[in-house]
Amino acid sequence: MLKLISEYEDSLETLNHEGSLQGKLTSIHEVITATFSFVDRIAVAVYEKETDCLKTFLASCYGDNLLRQYEAQLSDAPSLQEIVNTGRPRIVNNLDIFSRNGKEHTRLITKMEYAASYTMPIYQNSVFFGFVFFNSTEPDVFEEGNLHQMDLFGHMISLMVMNELTAVYTLNAALKTTREIVNHRDPETGSHIDRMSRYARLIAQELADQYDLNDEFIEHIGLFSPLHDIGKVGIPDNILLKPGKLSDEEFDIMKSHTLKGRELVDQLLQNFGMSSFRHAAILRNIAQYHHEFMNGSGYPYGLKGDEIPLEARIVAVADIFDALSSKRPYKKAWSNDKTFDTLKEMAGTKLDSDCVNALINNVRTVENIQRLYREDSLG
Repeated sequence: MLKLISEYEDSLETLNHEGSLQGKLTSIHEVITATFSFVDRIAVAVYEKETDCLKTFLASCYGDNLLRQYEAQLSDAPSLQEIVNTGRPRIVNNLDIFSRNGKEHTRLITKMEYAASYTMPIYQNSVFFGFVFFNSTEPDVFEEGNLHQMDLFGHMISLMVMNELTAVYTLNAALKTTREIVNHRDPETGSHIDRMSRYARLIAQELADQYDLNDEFIEHIGLFSPLHDIGKVGIPDNILLKPGKLSDEEFDIMKSHTLKGRELVDQLLQNFGMSSFRHAAILRNIAQYHHEFMNGSGYPYGLKGDEIPLEARIVAVADIFDALSSKRPYKKAWSNDKTFDTLKEMAGTKLDSDCVNALINNVRTVENIQRLYREDSLG
């Protein structure tokens, strides 16, 4: 008679349950180091083709992780670009060969005393998605005898990340379609959406240390901030497109776009089977609370201060900055200096002071975003 082994414990049982990607990556790292103790860091970076930007997303490491909230152009990293071109992993058993290239990420890797790395590209349907990095403080440790198992774990991590982000991208595609319907009725342009979402991500990056924000949260701020006004799809044309000042009654209807946005988000999450999606709260909060003000004079609930979720406070600053600094049918574009002065006046009363300062402290990056996403001739 066969004897059942009931006391066996699945070492990766945590992957079966809801939880953060960070927590799951940490569990995988613990399992790997039980066999390969030399693996000191596992990290994931995701790629944005539109801007050629490679962004840190997840990391599990022993010791300080200096490579947080970091991004760089893939074209500025020839060795990584070569991995994408060949579609094959890269082994570097002595990272000293990169010590003189002057790159910031190389300086940080050196500061963390990593001596060797194994880098796997992530692909989805043959489209480059990002990288998985395995790092060690010991040189000459990645060899054929252990790389087969590294590959298995690397693909597991890749699938775990793609599973979550693909769900977000699919949801975003549906919401983007809805948003584009809105934009056909709303004088705000697609360039406004591109700019303000990048301002929001910039603010989140600047606040990361102060508010203990990880790369995963920051990435979702960037993904979800374009959807702040999704509820405008439910506002009648005679109000949404009215060229003059709204009456009190009309303004009350316009303000309802925050509640309609929350309702629409909930419906879409339910329809996509994502009601329990871990980052859904970020999206809900952005849609519902981005017009709340620090002194309680905003809407829909008149929340004050820290009652307003941080993601909504971030989006409020990004949205107002771009609205003031951009041309509209009813106004000329303000200069950045005038817009920044106005934000300073609003800081502490209507807008979060930390969020305002985070934007103002990054003038060059703001100007670069404006150059990259300037209005087209029809905008």
